[in-house]
Amino acid sequence: MTTSLPYDEDTRTRVNLETSRIPWKELLRFFAGGTVIAVSNELDLVEVAVQISHDNKAQVEQWMLAGKVARVSDELAKEWLETDAVLWAVIVKPWILVQP
Repeated sequence: MTTSLPYDEDTRTRVNLETSRIPWKELLRFFAGGTVIAVSNELDLVEVAVQISHDNKAQVEQWMLAGKVARVSDELAKEWLETDAVLWAVIVKPWILVQP
């Protein structure tokens, strides 16, 4: 797990305040555009957003290689649609990060 540096506290606070719960069906058009990223429950959604906003490519790549951060698959999108899932979400332009 990555530890935030003290100067990240403003970013962490801002990102935390920008998270919200949203029904998956409201994100379908963004999914179709390829901009929705699934974040594993093993990770802290806010921490992932902070690392992406700071362009920490090494950490993000490590998460991607471990399968903990990835574009939402068609199968997962279908499952969330069928179960009427509501997800935690935060925007880190151009991405929308989501977590069940």
